[in-house]
Amino acid sequence: MSLVLGLVLLLAVGIVGLVSVFWLPYDLADTTGGRLEPPGPNHWLGTDKLGRDTASFVMVGTRIALTVGLSSMAIAMALGVIVGLLAAFATGWVDDVQSSLLDVVIAFPTLLLAMLIGAMQGASLTSAVVSIGLAASAVVARLTRILAKGLLRRQFVTAARTSGTSWLRIVFIHLLPNMWPTLVVTAALIFGTAVLAEASLSYLGLGVPPPNSSLGRLLQGAQSTVLTAPWGAVAPGV
Repeated sequence: MSLVLGLVLLLAVGIVGLVSVFWLPYDLADTTGGRLEPPGPNHWLGTDKLGRDTASFVMVGTRIALTVGLSSMAIAMALGVIVGLLAAFATGWVDDVQSSLLDVVIAFPTLLLAMLIGAMQGASLTSAVVSIGLAASAVVARLTRILAKGLLRRQFVTAARTSGTSWLRIVFIHLLPNMWPTLVVTAALIFGTAVLAEASLSYLGLGVPPPNSSLGRLLQGAQSTVLTAPWGAVAPGV
C-alpha cells in the first residue's frame, strides 16, 4: 500500500513539474493579484504578499526540486559506485585508509556537508546539485564497497578471476548485475533526501537564488505571514 501511495504521489509531483515547463497559470512577475488573497477560482493556491500567484511558484518550485533531486542522485550514484568499486578491489593499508575516509565523511550529516560546499561555491542551482550529490556519494561508496567485497569472495567470482577474466569484465558481468537491486533502493532514498536538502538549503539562502522559485524559498518567504495567510506556507510544504 505504501509503495502504491508513494508512486501515485511521485507521479502527481512529476506531472506538475513537467506541466510547469510548458504552461503556468500566471507569469512569475505578474503582480496583478491582490495581496495575500485566499485560494479561489482565479488563484488556486492564493497569492503572496506581492500579489503573485502562489500556484505558479509552487509549480516551478516542484520542477526545480525534481531537477535537483534527479541530478544529485545521478552524481551521487556515479561517483559513489566508482569510488566504492575502487575501494573494494583495494587491499591492505590502502583499503583501511579508504574505508576510514568514507566513515569520516559519512559521520557528517548530508545537509551539513551540502551547506558547507554550497557556502563555499555560492548560491546557485549548480552548487546545490553538486553539493548534495557529493555529500550523498559517500553513502553510496560505502554500500558499494561492502556489496562488492562480499561478491568478490563468492565462488563464481573467484572462478572468473582464476580463469583470467579482466577486472573490468568482472565488474560489469558479475558485480554490478548482483548489486543493482540494492543500489536502486539507495538511489530512491537519495532522491528523497536530495529534494529535502535542496528545500532546506534554499530556506537558509544557500540554494537556488531568486528569481528562480524554490519550495524552500517559498516557505521562507511565507514565514512572516503564516498566521494571517497560511496557504502561502501550506502549499509548498505539502
